[in-house]
Amino acid sequence: MSVRKIVHIDMDAFYASVEQRDDPQLRGKPVVVAWRGSRSVVCAASYEARRFGVRSAMPAIRAERLCPHAVFLPPDFPRYRAVSRLAREIFKRHTDLVEPLSLDEAYLDVTENKTGLPTATRVARAIREQIREELNLTASAGVAPNKFLAKIASDWRKPDGLFVIQPEAVDSFLLPLPVGRLHGVGKVTEEKLKSLDVETVADLRKLDLSILEGRFGRQGVRLYELARGVDQSEVIPDRPTQSVSAEDTFEHDVQLSETEPMIRRLAEKAWTASRKEVRVARTVILKLKTSEFKILTRSHTPHAPPSSCEELTDIALSLRERIELSPKQRFRLVGVGLSNFRDPDEAAAEPALFA
Repeated sequence: MSVRKIVHIDMDAFYASVEQRDDPQLRGKPVVVAWRGSRSVVCAASYEARRFGVRSAMPAIRAERLCPHAVFLPPDFPRYRAVSRLAREIFKRHTDLVEPLSLDEAYLDVTENKTGLPTATRVARAIREQIREELNLTASAGVAPNKFLAKIASDWRKPDGLFVIQPEAVDSFLLPLPVGRLHGVGKVTEEKLKSLDVETVADLRKLDLSILEGRFGRQGVRLYELARGVDQSEVIPDRPTQSVSAEDTFEHDVQLSETEPMIRRLAEKAWTASRKEVRVARTVILKLKTSEFKILTRSHTPHAPPSSCEELTDIALSLRERIELSPKQRFRLVGVGLSNFRDPDEAAAEPALFA
């Protein structure tokens, strides 16, 4: 079987970089893209801000404490989407097999490319040069035999870097890595692996499949494969997002009237995640799980797609009124989601639905 040639392109500090590009006074300054307010989270931080520990998805109020002299800007997602579309046009010059992950990153399968360049490395280099020349932005790229390795590689020399993992070099690159670098290994899984004396990929590779499967189920099979650099997933062009959501479990079961603070926080998370999509969501979903583990969902499709985080939050809060249970009923989990994604023009033309 022929070896795939996969490129992962990741625009550097994308939202913040667009802001710095379009306003020369912001260049060289710490820029944080976020709504102001105690419930807001950081959408993006320039590399100048990252030196102070500011990171995407952290509370904006913490970012202000870490970098009080940063320039805070509200996100301008229509502008970011427009730039993202231009970047994807560049990708499509080289291959039709482009799988966007968000506005600022995508996988490209360049096993065969449209420009006749002899190697995937040359393709990645050409894309980065075109992004720099045409968009006045920088992008980092990873080149590898599969998607899993290409994504790790694109992060290796950020910002504005290119890193290549040749097929014969997979083991020498992969084995020394901490297991936390593997896709899907979060803090909980990392701690479980530590209890098995696994801290590096080399340690992980020593475990039999039966042990991993017994401890982690289906994820154990995936860990076994990743430890060997195996990832058979294909680049699927234009995979449409069906929904985005955020949910959390309460420390103690609460009544419906007490859910507002968490609904507001989860709506912020869901809204921020949805802004990474080129398409827009039309339907708002509220999910609740009772203390007896019964799941309830309520949804609403307004006449026009929610245009702000505040509007999404208001709709999510209003959906609580359609929960017809005793006021004494207690809940253990709440979630806020967005679904029914459509192209912007199509979404504006559709009639409202109620569910």
